[in-house]
Amino acid sequence: MKITRWIFALLFVALGGQVLAGTFDDQRVAVLVFTKTAGFRHDSIPDGTAAIQTLGRENGFAVEATEDAGRFTDEGLAAYRAVIFLNTTGDVLAADQERAFERYIRGGGGFVGIHSAADTEYDWAWYGDLVGAYFDSHPAIQQGEIQVADRVHPATSHLSARWQRRDEWYNYRRNPRGRVHVLATLDEGSYNGGNHGFDHPIAWCHDYDGGRSWYTGGGHTRESYGEPLFMQHILGGIEYATGVTAADCGATLDTNFAKVVLDSEAENPIDLAVAPDGRVFFIERKGELNVYRPDLGLTRLAGQLAVSTDFEDGLLGIALDPDFVRNNWLYLFYSPHGEEAKQHVSRFELAGDELVLDSEVVLLEIPTQRRACCHSGGALAFGPDGNLYIGVGDNTNPFDSDGFSPLDERPDRSDWDAQRTAANSADLRGKILRIKPQDDGSYSIPPGNLFAEVEEGRPEIYVMGVRNPFRLSIDRKSGWLYWGDVGPDARQADPQRGPIGLDEWNQARVAGNFGWPYCIGDNQPYVDYDFATGRSGMPFDCGAPRNLSPNNTGLQSLPPAQAAWVWYPYGTSSAFSEITADSGRTALAGPVYYYDDKAGDKKLPAYYDGTLFMYEWASNWIKEVKLDEDGHILKINPFLDGMEFIRPISMEFGPDGSLYVLEWGSGFWGDNDDARVVRIDYVRGTRAPVPRIEAAPTNGAAPLEVHFSGRDSFDPDPGSVLDFAWDFTGDGEIDATGLEVVFTYEVSGDYVAQLTVSDAEGNQGVAQVPISVGNTVPEVEIVRPPDGGFFSWGEVVDFEVRAFDEEDGTADCARVVLQAFIGHDEHSHPLEEYGACSGSFQTEAGHGGDGDDLFYTIEARYTDLGRESVASLTGRAGHILQPKRKQAEHYTRQSGVLLETTGDEAGGQNIGFIAHGDWISFAPMNLEGIESLNYRVASAGLGGRIEVRVDSLKGPPISTVRVGSTGDWQVYTDLAAPIADPGGTHELFFVFIRNPGDDGLFNINWIDFQGPGVSRPLATAVEAESSSQGALPGQAVMYPPYPNPFNPTVQIRFVLPGRMAVRLEVFDILGQRVDVVVNETLDAGSHAVRFDRADLASGVYLARLATLGGVLVRRMVLLR
Repeated sequence: MKITRWIFALLFVALGGQVLAGTFDDQRVAVLVFTKTAGFRHDSIPDGTAAIQTLGRENGFAVEATEDAGRFTDEGLAAYRAVIFLNTTGDVLAADQERAFERYIRGGGGFVGIHSAADTEYDWAWYGDLVGAYFDSHPAIQQGEIQVADRVHPATSHLSARWQRRDEWYNYRRNPRGRVHVLATLDEGSYNGGNHGFDHPIAWCHDYDGGRSWYTGGGHTRESYGEPLFMQHILGGIEYATGVTAADCGATLDTNFAKVVLDSEAENPIDLAVAPDGRVFFIERKGELNVYRPDLGLTRLAGQLAVSTDFEDGLLGIALDPDFVRNNWLYLFYSPHGEEAKQHVSRFELAGDELVLDSEVVLLEIPTQRRACCHSGGALAFGPDGNLYIGVGDNTNPFDSDGFSPLDERPDRSDWDAQRTAANSADLRGKILRIKPQDDGSYSIPPGNLFAEVEEGRPEIYVMGVRNPFRLSIDRKSGWLYWGDVGPDARQADPQRGPIGLDEWNQARVAGNFGWPYCIGDNQPYVDYDFATGRSGMPFDCGAPRNLSPNNTGLQSLPPAQAAWVWYPYGTSSAFSEITADSGRTALAGPVYYYDDKAGDKKLPAYYDGTLFMYEWASNWIKEVKLDEDGHILKINPFLDGMEFIRPISMEFGPDGSLYVLEWGSGFWGDNDDARVVRIDYVRGTRAPVPRIEAAPTNGAAPLEVHFSGRDSFDPDPGSVLDFAWDFTGDGEIDATGLEVVFTYEVSGDYVAQLTVSDAEGNQGVAQVPISVGNTVPEVEIVRPPDGGFFSWGEVVDFEVRAFDEEDGTADCARVVLQAFIGHDEHSHPLEEYGACSGSFQTEAGHGGDGDDLFYTIEARYTDLGRESVASLTGRAGHILQPKRKQAEHYTRQSGVLLETTGDEAGGQNIGFIAHGDWISFAPMNLEGIESLNYRVASAGLGGRIEVRVDSLKGPPISTVRVGSTGDWQVYTDLAAPIADPGGTHELFFVFIRNPGDDGLFNINWIDFQGPGVSRPLATAVEAESSSQGALPGQAVMYPPYPNPFNPTVQIRFVLPGRMAVRLEVFDILGQRVDVVVNETLDAGSHAVRFDRADLASGVYLARLATLGGVLVRRMVLLR
C-alpha cells in the first residue's frame, strides 16, 4: 500500500475534509509498533504493521515493529514518542515490563491502541484505565455507521459526520464515557449485535497519568489497512499520541470544567442575557431586573417593574438588542399589573446599569386571561437578521383534561379549550411570533411568516400549534429556530383520548404549524373528545387539521402539523433513549455554540463548535446535540453529567465563550435559597475554589454582630491550600482573613459581604451574602391549613396567616399575600394570589391523570415597610397539602420496593416485589380530619400486614391491617383500615410485615385517606378578597362519596351552579345500572343524597351525575 501526501491531499479535499499529513517535520520522531499476542492472533497484523510503516515513510516519522516484550525497559522505550499496541491480546508484559511502561507514560510518552488492544492485560488495572475500556464481545463482521462527534481532532477531522465502514465491532465491558473524551460512536441501529444501546463509543482519547492515550475499535480486518480514511484516522491518533499535533482530549471530561457562582441571592430567577461587555442581566419573576458586574463581582438592582404574578405570569423574558453596544436597548416580556389581563413585549433603555422606566415603548400587546392557570411562555430571542422571536404559551388550563388535550367546548369553558389559542390563527397565544423591531418603536413583518394574508391569520405568527414554548434559541449562522415545548401529563395512552403525555424539542427552518392541541410528538393524534357527553369521536387528522371549536376566531382549515424533532414521556423515551425524565418533564432549548479562538481563555473548546445545547428543568440535566452536515441529529450526548445543576431555567454563551446558567433552585415556590447565577468555565488544569458563606444573623437592628464562616468552601482539586479574605462592606477593601470571622455593623444600611477564596495557583472564587442592618425579616406563620393536611380536588380550603414585623409591629393584612400552587412532581404551577390574612381558596376540580404526582402548596409572604436607608424585607412560610388519594409510587422515601406498570384501573404504576421489612414513607402528612384508610391491594403470594408508624420505623403504630391473597398479582381489591391521628405534622412510614425472610407479599396501587381532611364543599365557601378576583368555573362539582368503602350506606355530594335537571345513577363495574337515585330538577347549591342498597354484593360501583353541563363519575366500593 502506497499512501503519499499528494494522494491524501487530493482525497480529503474531495471529501471536504482537513489534510493533516506532513506534520512530522522532526525526523527524530519514532514510534514502536507492538504486536505480541497471548490469545487470539489477528491475521491483519502484518497488514497493519506495513500500513503504519508506510504512514511513517510518507509522513516523516520512524516506525519500528516488534513482538519482543523485552523492549519494555526504561532504556528500550526512551527512543519512542509513542507505543502502538496493534491487535495485541492477552497478558503480554511481565510485571517489571509493566512498571517500565507506566514510567514511560508518566514521563510524557504516548499510547495508541488499535482494536484488540482492548483485549489485552485484563489483570493490569492501570492498563485498563490507559486503554479506556476492556473488550466484552463482538458480532460477525459487518457494515456499520460511525457517528463522528469530534470534528477537530486530527484523528477525525477528515471524516464526515456519518462514516460507513465494514469491520468487527467491539462491545466493551463498560462505557468509557466520562473517563475519556469520546471522538466517535457506533450507531447500533446500523448493524446487528451491539449491546451498549444509544451510546456506543468506538474511538476515544485522553490525557492519562502524564502521557497521552488514543484508541480506535476499528482494525480487525485486513481490508481496514487499505482504507485511506481509516489510515488517516490512525495517522491522526499517532500525531496526537506523539504530541506532534496539539489536540484537546479533555473537552468532555467533567474535571476540566469549573462552575463559578456569580450570584447566590436571586429570588425566583427566570431568564438571563449576557452583554458584549460581560455584564449579566437576569430577571426575577416578581419584576426585578438585576445586573451582575464582572469587574466588581457584585449584583445590582437595575430596575423594578410592576407586574402581575397570578398563575404563571410575571416578568418572564429578556433579550438585548443586536446593537446593544450602541443603543443600550433591551426587551422585556412581562405581565403588567392592573385590571386588564395582558402581556407586554416592551423595549427599554439602560442608563449605565439603571433601567429607565419611562423609556418604555410597547412593541406588542398580547391579550390574555387570568381566570385560570396556565402557560404564559415568555421567551425572547433575536435571530441573525435582527428579527425578534417571541414564545407565547397557550394560556389554557390543563388540569381538567386528565392529562390529555384540553378541548372543552362547553359554554363558559373557553379557558379550558386550547383550540381558542394555539390552534387559532387569529390569536397570538400558543405561538412563536417573529417581528422586526424598528428604531421608532414599531415593528415590521419579516417575509416568510406563516400567514401572508391578514385574512388567514395574524402576520406576526411564525410557528403555531405550541403549548408552552418557555425557552427558545436561534442559530446565529443558519437562522434555524429551536425551542422546547412543555407537554401534557397523561401517564399512558388512551384510545378514547389520545397519546401518552410528551414534551418536545423542535427545530424550525421555515414557518409551520406544530400541531397542538390536535397532535403531539411524531404527529400522534388526539381524539376529538366531547367534554359535555364524555363521548370520544375520531382521531384528528394531523395532515389536515380543522379547528371547528366555537371558541375559534380564525381559520378552520389549518396548515398540516409538523412532527416534533425530539419527543419524550416521563421515564425513559423509547424513541430517544438518551432522554430520561424520571423526576419530571420540562424541555428547554439552549443556544448553539460557535467557537471563537479570540474569546476568553476559559471558553468552551472547539469540540463544541456548532453544537446545540438542550436542557431539562425538572430533571436537572444538560445535553449536547451533535448535528450532521444537513442539520439532522447525529448524536445526543450528556454534558457535565457529574456536575450538579439545580433546575436550570435559562442559559446563554457570553462573549468570553463561557456558558452562563440561571438555576431556579430546588423549592416549590421559587424563592429558593439555592437559586443562583453561575458561569461554566473550561479550565483544563487547576480549577478555582468553590466559596460558600454562612452568616448569622443576616438582618437586625444596629449595632449588628454577624458571625461569618467559610467552612463549607472547598476546592475541586484535592490537596489545595485555601486562603480566605473578607470584605464586609463592599468597598473593595479586605477587612479580615481566616475561615471564621466576626464583624459588627454599627451603621444602618444595606451591605453585601463578600468572601474571596484563593488557592496557591492564584485561582479565586467569590461569594456574597446581603446584610440588612436596621431592619428585620418579618415572621410569617400559616396557622391554617396545617402542613401536610389532606384535601379533595374541587373543594375549598380555608386559610389563616399571621405576620409580625419587629419594626412595623402586627402586619397590615392588606400587605399579606397568600398564593396557592399546584404541585407537580418536583415543581409547582402558581395560581391566584389572595391579599388577606384569612379567607379561602378553591382547589382545581380537575387534576390530570391518576398516575400524576399532584398536590397543592401554599406560600404566605409579607413585605415590611423598610426603614430610611434600609430596603424592605420579605418573610415567607410555605405548606404542602396532600390529595386524599396518594399513589403508592409517589412515596417520599422507600426501602426494598420496586415499581411496575399496573394492570389496575386508571393505569400508572404500583409498588411490588415487597418482602418482609420493606417500607415506604410520605412526608409531610397531617391526619387532621382523616378517619380511616383504604388500600388498593393485590396478591398472589403470602399476604401480610401493613403497619403505619409515626416519624420512624420504630415510631408508635397508628394503623394495622391484614392483606390476604386476591388470586393474582394484578387483581386488585379495596381494603379498609382504621387510623388514629397522632396530632401534628409527621412523616408516616408504611411498613410491610410477615415473617423474616418472607418475600412476595403483595402489591399496592394507591392509598385513600378517608374523611373530610382540611377541605370542604364549595357551597359553604366564603371567598377571600383576591388580588386577582378570579371567577370560579360555572359547572357542577361532584365530590368523592363518603365513607368509601361503605356498608351499606354512602353519601353522594354534589354542587350545582344553577337550577337544572339532574340525573344521578349508580352502575356496577360491568356497566349495568343498579339504581336511579335522582331524576329531577334541583335548585342551585349543595346537595347530599344517601344511597343505601343492602341487597348488593361487595364490589366496585360507579356513581354517574349527568347535568346539562356534562357527566361526572365517582368510584365507590361496597365492602361487606
